[in-house]
Amino acid sequence: MDSNLPTAEMILAVGGILSILIVAQYLKNRALLRYKVLLLFGLIGGVGMIAVCLASYAEWGTPTAVLIAVAGFTLAFRPFRNVHFAALIAILVMIIAYILLDGLSGTLLDFLSVGWPRIITAFAAGAIVYGLLNFAESIIDLFGKLFNCWPLLLLLGIICIIEAISLYFGYGTIFDALSDLSSQGQ
Repeated sequence: MDSNLPTAEMILAVGGILSILIVAQYLKNRALLRYKVLLLFGLIGGVGMIAVCLASYAEWGTPTAVLIAVAGFTLAFRPFRNVHFAALIAILVMIIAYILLDGLSGTLLDFLSVGWPRIITAFAAGAIVYGLLNFAESIIDLFGKLFNCWPLLLLLGIICIIEAISLYFGYGTIFDALSDLSSQGQ
């Protein structure tokens, strides 16, 4: 593994600690600046976890990589649970399409560069993007709400820390330990 990248144990420990701290502050008083700062650290940590996971997942066990990806996703998307990016990006696409349609003047599609056809085409481009992004946003929102439910976030944080400790001491993943236990019972 690249020595410049953090180890799976470090990533899991940081993700677990951040998750538990966010839950603790959420339950204590989510209106305080401390909670918002923890959300910012969670966002940065989550994006970092996902980036390192994408770069190093092949060198880790699959259960560890999946746990890091889920924890990273959960931390990164927690602050954005109620933001609707689809509408914002669709408006941006409509503006850009409207601007770019002006470049069609003097071509075979000249009629799209002026008046109502230009507005309707820009609106249609925005509507298509909105539809696609709204669908993707709904899927992400579903998983975000599921994983950001504070009891699940707390459980995820605890599992991350246990996994980090288990990997650090050379016991393998929690999944490996559970697989060994089930195979011994048969």
